[in-house]
Amino acid sequence: MIMNEITKRLFDKALDKAVPETWTTLSHEQVTKLSQVLAELIVQECAQVCRDQPNHYALKADRDNCAIAIEEHFGGEK
Repeated sequence: MIMNEITKRLFDKALDKAVPETWTTLSHEQVTKLSQVLAELIVQECAQVCRDQPNHYALKADRDNCAIAIEEHFGGEK
């Protein structure tokens, strides 16, 4: 997955809030890799939440469409 501007902005904001004084010691490659992995994991988790909802919340096709929409919004692949 290539991180899009939304996930990049969110990751940068999270780093600034969580560890403003230390994260800059990481190399550019480390920050890039960490941000990509984190973004992928979050998107996958959100998409799986949609897919795992019981039938009384939505039909399977609707849950799958929700998961796909999340993945596409964040630049992910199914």
